[in-house]
Amino acid sequence: MSPRKPFVPPRFVVSTAWRIHRAIARRGPGRGLWEPGARNAWGALTLTTTGRRSGDPRIAIVGYLDDGDALHTLAMNGWREGHPAWWLNLQSDPRARVAMPDGSAHDVVAHRATDAERDRLWREWQRIDPQIDDLAARRTTPTDIVVLVRA
Repeated sequence: MSPRKPFVPPRFVVSTAWRIHRAIARRGPGRGLWEPGARNAWGALTLTTTGRRSGDPRIAIVGYLDDGDALHTLAMNGWREGHPAWWLNLQSDPRARVAMPDGSAHDVVAHRATDAERDRLWREWQRIDPQIDDLAARRTTPTDIVVLVRA
């Protein structure tokens, strides 16, 4: 018997949930966000990037883990194909702002984790989500790990 594939909700469910989540987060600093270990093993923060075509601020809520003074997140687009828009924006302009669950906000600079750094950070995601390799295997798009370093 083959192991069961991890469940990924239909796209409209994911999109609707994130729209609602963003609306809650806009109500005030730290609203609708949580720290790692509070609700899940990972936390949630608000990431504001600059639109690569429009130049306008773009807001996304992403899961994250702490790594010393840095944070890291997965560019996984809801486990669907392609990179999320926020990651494409950061590739164009790596400067961004994060709003944390405690209400604080910080300027950050993003980079893609590679080699040993990526291996180490991926192990952290594997530790908290044993199905992450199966989820990543559903995509042909590589799942980049994005490191956010305080500016």
